[in-house]
Amino acid sequence: MPERTVYLDHAATTPMVPAAIEAMTEHLRDVGNASSLHASGRRARRVVEESRETIASVLGCRPGEVVFTSGGTEADNLALKGVAWSRRDADPRRVRVLASAVEHHAVLDPLHWLETADGFEVSLVPVDAAGRVDLDALRAAVERDPSSIALVSVMWANNEVGTVQPVAEVVELCSPYGVPVHTDAIQAVGAVPVDFAASGVDTLALTGHKIGGPYGVGALLARRELAITALVHGGGQERDIRSGTIDVPAIAGFAAAVELAVKSQGEYAERVGALRDRLVRGVLEVAPDAILNGAAPGSADGRLPGNAHFSFPGCEGDALLMLLDAQGIECSTGSACSAGVPQPSHVLIAMGASDEVARASLRFSLGHSTTPADVDTLVAALGPCVERARAAGGLGG
Repeated sequence: MPERTVYLDHAATTPMVPAAIEAMTEHLRDVGNASSLHASGRRARRVVEESRETIASVLGCRPGEVVFTSGGTEADNLALKGVAWSRRDADPRRVRVLASAVEHHAVLDPLHWLETADGFEVSLVPVDAAGRVDLDALRAAVERDPSSIALVSVMWANNEVGTVQPVAEVVELCSPYGVPVHTDAIQAVGAVPVDFAASGVDTLALTGHKIGGPYGVGALLARRELAITALVHGGGQERDIRSGTIDVPAIAGFAAAVELAVKSQGEYAERVGALRDRLVRGVLEVAPDAILNGAAPGSADGRLPGNAHFSFPGCEGDALLMLLDAQGIECSTGSACSAGVPQPSHVLIAMGASDEVARASLRFSLGHSTTPADVDTLVAALGPCVERARAAGGLGG
């Protein structure tokens, strides 16, 4: 067994930070439903509202615009379905939804459901070779018939290849027509500057476990004036658009993680970005034919500081992952939500990669606990693992 684990899968989930653990555990023994009127309920409600104010203060929104959810997937579903339904109810012509072709499945799958089960027309906007949405194609799709559009969804940053999307330009393009914009910012918060009000988006999804917070809690930031139809009905908690008993300890931990991640974003990006650059240089030294996917580090297009996504021609990505895992090095073939599914990455395919190159890819994602030794351990082990993966019968290498 390896002496130590090198964890390079922070984009899937990242270790909880002490501040979040302390905030969460402080309230685990407390009793009181935040919807109850007695003293215990009011104490719980105070924790929730203070957490809401904390998140709002660092992400540039009003407290009433923070809607707590069970995580990013629910936040994306609430935005997409809830806004689409409300817009169509207000005007039956609004049945079109536009999204980038590289969205996370938490966006693509709800859109597929809206199309196949509920009569909406979904159009996926192409991206360039770096994974950046084609603004000209989006503009053409919007201008073709803006009155028929329910909403547009473009993620803030891609979870697989790390490319930062031109969200401000998307909003600028849509706003003259009154078309609401949703953004999945789950990978972006804490990694790059994120300001809800300044961005101009109408809804924004984030989650706790990507930024050092607990699992099972997240939020949708949603403009108060935007009508959203509820997905879950019950007690009417969270603005009547997200019913369910509020998880007070998790929300406290989530708020602590969000505050720390946003306030330390600049230092984090500098330190982790330098480690990422060290990793990229090392990988290309030991595997010169490796292909770095996504925007170039330091490019004008922008890339998440902790993301290094490579294709290794002639290797099966899953086989290479397991060889590294045997050395105590943990990474990913892409999105954790599609891990184990024997199909090429839809992100790389949309970027123009062949099926073979897409299946030969690995994502190394760094985070707050990553050290230079972690990077050096990966680089030292990678060359022999690539050779073994190719010798074992890769993809025509």
